[in-house]
Amino acid sequence: MAVGLSGFAFGVTSAGSGLTVWQTCALSLLVFTGASQFALVGALAAGGNPLTAAAGAFFLGVRNAFYGLRLSQLLALPRAVRPFAAQWVIDETTAVALAQPTRRAARIGFAVTGLSLYLLWNLTTLLGALGAEAIGDTDAWGLDAAGPAVFLALLAPMLTSTTERAVAGLAVVLGLALLPVLPAGVPVLLAALAAPAVLWVRGRRGGALSEQGRAEAEGDGLSEAPARGGGGDSEAPAPGGDGQPEGER
Repeated sequence: MAVGLSGFAFGVTSAGSGLTVWQTCALSLLVFTGASQFALVGALAAGGNPLTAAAGAFFLGVRNAFYGLRLSQLLALPRAVRPFAAQWVIDETTAVALAQPTRRAARIGFAVTGLSLYLLWNLTTLLGALGAEAIGDTDAWGLDAAGPAVFLALLAPMLTSTTERAVAGLAVVLGLALLPVLPAGVPVLLAALAAPAVLWVRGRRGGALSEQGRAEAEGDGLSEAPARGGGGDSEAPAPGGDGQPEGER
């Protein structure tokens, strides 16, 4: 149901952005990743440059390549099948496949999920594009927010660490701050800089804490040396009965 509603919303939004029914359907048939499709038509609707809009959609879809690296090992499909299976590497098929206990079950889960969602997504895209004229002003229905809302609903539960929350928060700040001054689509690309920025700060802080901890450890070692040595300048000899260290005896 969620995928069907998103597909219908995409069809309406795409047609309302000025794309034809065939162009809208071609996006769902060939791209088949909702976040990238919404990003593309959203940037075009805002008057953005087509190349910039395509670049933003591309970077949102890069995550599927990382899914593919994991699924290629899990599914171990024949080489002739892999190019066709790659079309179905999305969030849902990856989640279902990884949740299965055996390779056979993972293959079935991937195939059933991919086929059902691909058919449903394209069918609802077509219905949404055809129904856009009947709906009228798509902005009045707020359907342009459906894609981002679904994407945020998928993303929010994944932000479990402080670093991930910091990256998401900084990306939002960058996107909103740059939105009024840069062409549509560009703020999304620049918001991606939040990840290396946060990781750089984290690395700097981690390095500083490591240096501080090392200095404190060395200081503690120096202060405890006399106590370990029995109060003198040299270590106490190992017990051997003659006062000589073990090695010298």
